[in-house]
Amino acid sequence: MTRSNAVPAFVLAALLLGACSGSAFSTSEIAPAPPLGGFAVDAARGAPTTIAEKGQVAAAPAPQPAGVAGQPIPVPLAFESDRALILTASVALQAKDPWQISDRAQAVAIALGGDVIGLPQAGSGDKPSATLTLRVPAARFNDALRQLRDLDAEVLSSNVDGKDVTDQFVDLQARLRAKQAEEQRYLALMARADKIDDLLKLDNVLAQTRTQIEQLTGQGNSIRTRTQYATISVTVATSTAVTPPTPVTGWDPARSAALAVAALTAFLRVGADLAVWASVLGTVPALMALVLWVVVRRQRRTALTPHA
Repeated sequence: MTRSNAVPAFVLAALLLGACSGSAFSTSEIAPAPPLGGFAVDAARGAPTTIAEKGQVAAAPAPQPAGVAGQPIPVPLAFESDRALILTASVALQAKDPWQISDRAQAVAIALGGDVIGLPQAGSGDKPSATLTLRVPAARFNDALRQLRDLDAEVLSSNVDGKDVTDQFVDLQARLRAKQAEEQRYLALMARADKIDDLLKLDNVLAQTRTQIEQLTGQGNSIRTRTQYATISVTVATSTAVTPPTPVTGWDPARSAALAVAALTAFLRVGADLAVWASVLGTVPALMALVLWVVVRRQRRTALTPHA
């Protein structure tokens, strides 16, 4: 076999090896995703807990009272810390000063090493409102929920969720390593190629492989970022003050007149209802009496008429 025919054979062999290695690549050889911590909601107790280290479930300390009585925010319990989870939470609060509470919620996220990625504030006067999107490190997710619960606000509703992306992350790692190995084989073939046509073919295939590597790398980095930081959406509305009724003391002519008018209106309404019922129900007896009267009158006229 000549050298000119050997290079295409190398290209074909590299493509076959790349396909085989991509399909036969064992995910068991891939290192697991970095420990990001997991959670499970303790709905029955709602007690504050901490993220356990090295996969051990943390014991829940005694419940702590919240600043304002209301529905508690569920604080998750740790489990399987080697799983890759995307943690999210949504909390709806009600307070007298929503903007002040939103400022304190921002301070909570920043103090825990996170940031604020959204802060729309609306309303003015007596009914302001605020909506925040906080991002905190996944390891401090529990601390953020606990500190938000302790704000001077009433919890109207809350939801904590987690999406397990461990299998997806491991699959991306396996595909990325297979493509990187394929890239190295193409580079080795290019080093031995001596024709322009063969170099152009190898360069085209190598460019496609590198594009796929960049795509897989971007997807993996996106998942890694979303698992390293948890997202918490906080909505703060203005609390509605309940005005107690004013007790009535002494004689009030206006109140007496209002009661008298209400009683007269009710009496007239009852009388009108009775009249309507009587007019409807009395129609049938009136018709029967009219028919009976006509029949009797005809009989009398017949009886008084002399026969020829």
